[in-house]
Amino acid sequence: MTAAPLTQEEGHYLLTLARATIAEAVGAKSSTVLPAPSPRLTAPGAAFVTLRTRRGDLRGCIGSLEARRPLVEDVRENAIAAAFRDPRFSPVKAAELPNLTVEVSVLTKPEPLDFDGPDDLLHKLRPNIDGVLIERGWNRATFLPQVWEQLPSPEEFLANLCYKAGLPPNAWRWPDLEVSIYQVEKFEEA
Repeated sequence: MTAAPLTQEEGHYLLTLARATIAEAVGAKSSTVLPAPSPRLTAPGAAFVTLRTRRGDLRGCIGSLEARRPLVEDVRENAIAAAFRDPRFSPVKAAELPNLTVEVSVLTKPEPLDFDGPDDLLHKLRPNIDGVLIERGWNRATFLPQVWEQLPSPEEFLANLCYKAGLPPNAWRWPDLEVSIYQVEKFEEA
C-alpha cells in the first residue's frame, strides 16, 4: 500500500473490480467497463476481499498479507478466492450476487510487534485499528481490524485467533508466539 491513503475513487474502482470479477466468473451479464487503473492501483499491494449477505452474515473472505503482485490483480484474485474457494462456504452462485455486498481492505505491511509477555501484548494491541497476525511453527492466522467489532475484548480476540490458527485458545500467552500487526484502508459497498 502506498504511503498516501487511496482516494474514494480508487476504493470505488477496487470494489467495482471485485464485483465485476465475481459476476464474470459466475456467468452473470455485466455492463461494467472499467477505465485503466491509476498507477497506485497497479503498484504492488495486498488486499482482502470480504463478501457478506445483505443481512451482514459472512459469505467469504480471502486475502493476501504481503504485496507480491499489482493491487488490482491481488483484488481480482482474492475476489475469486472469496467467492469460490473459501473452505467455510459453498461457491457463490449467480442468483446470490444481488444479495451480496463487497468489502475490500488494503493492508499495510505487517510489522512484528515487540512485547514482553501476555500482559504487555494485551496492552499494546489497538482494538479497531490493528489487524493481528500470529504465527507459531506451521500455524498461522490473521484477523482484520474489522473483527474487533465482533470480538472487542483483547483476550477473546486473541483466543479466537489462536483457535483459527489451530492452536489452543491460550496459546497467545506462550513465549514463542510471533505476533505482527497491520492496518487497513477499508472500502465497502453501501
